[in-house]
Amino acid sequence: MKAARSSPWSDLPPEILGLLLERLPSLPDRVRLRAVCHPWRSNAKLQSLPPPLPWLTLLNGTILSIPDGKIIRMPVPGDACCCGSIDNWLFLVQNDGGCSLMNPFSKATLDLPKLATVWRRDRFNASERSNPLFYKLVVSSPLDSSPESLVAVLILDDGNSSTICICQPAQPPVATNLSRGKRMEPSLYLADVAFFNGKLYGVAFGNELVIFEIGYDLGSKLKISATECINSVDDLWDLPQYLSSEEVYIEREYLVQCCGRLLQVKRFIHNDRPCSRSISFEHHRTVAFEVFEADLSTNPGQWRRINKLGSQALFVGKHCSKSFTSEEYNGVQADCIYFMCDYLPPVYAVNPLRDSGVYNMRNGMITPLLSQTAAVPQHHGGNWRPTWIFPSDPI
Repeated sequence: MKAARSSPWSDLPPEILGLLLERLPSLPDRVRLRAVCHPWRSNAKLQSLPPPLPWLTLLNGTILSIPDGKIIRMPVPGDACCCGSIDNWLFLVQNDGGCSLMNPFSKATLDLPKLATVWRRDRFNASERSNPLFYKLVVSSPLDSSPESLVAVLILDDGNSSTICICQPAQPPVATNLSRGKRMEPSLYLADVAFFNGKLYGVAFGNELVIFEIGYDLGSKLKISATECINSVDDLWDLPQYLSSEEVYIEREYLVQCCGRLLQVKRFIHNDRPCSRSISFEHHRTVAFEVFEADLSTNPGQWRRINKLGSQALFVGKHCSKSFTSEEYNGVQADCIYFMCDYLPPVYAVNPLRDSGVYNMRNGMITPLLSQTAAVPQHHGGNWRPTWIFPSDPI
């Protein structure tokens, strides 16, 4: 009796290969599986897969895959540093101030104006010595499908000023300085911005919400004006019930579009050792989040507290925030907020994983960002800023 012949691995049916790929939420693992042989690579292209899990940029120019902890190296042009991101595009700044957006997967690039120059030109008091600390870029339409989309940039500096800059291909940039000298209008001292229903919104450090009208003047040049649309903030000053009113907390705000809603996410950070004289914030840790929905059905509008996200998951960051349904991403936890340590100025060169995790809205528990089996990468300083990248699956 002849022994049954075994089929080579290359003959694995495409549907079985698809099931294997679905169980690999990490893009590097998917790439390795496809590289086994040519038939697998060809058959993998036929599969409809959920997007791979997000990545996190590290200060030394490497990229961390979540949640497996794999280190990825993707070269960028020249001496550029990553200072933010939009979806799967990196926001790069050169030593000479040149700015661009680069898709590290397709290598496509989009040139932007020198934003630091625009920011300095628009300052209320040009003699003040301040430097940009944070950039937040948002677009009205995805860059992959709409490369000529409006790009809005929020620039925060160490002089407590906020600047909004609007860029568009073939158009000179337009900026509006939201400072009033050394004194700030609370409703115009912005913490974050986001596009929602085609309009640009900004949330101020005092919890007010501002809508920006972007139009054109008689010379067909872009222009910006701002109007406050939420100024009722009484409920937002209350601490979550399980936090002590006798303690001091740092608050950070994020603005996220989520499932047809505009959300403000408030982050509460506590110093575990208040008696420590260290100024590096090494003992500060995130202890809670709260989420508020912007109700714009009235004038003025108001914030409404929400206690659950349902099937949604939020990835929040100083330089990039995004929401997803848990069904859309394998391995993403529903009703959770993913966060990193990104709230300190670059001079501190803080490890993005030092104050990172996954906050569960249902029980208030915080679990590690990386899986238990992942090796935590050694921290190295550098000039990159920590931000999320949401890779497409190009292979």
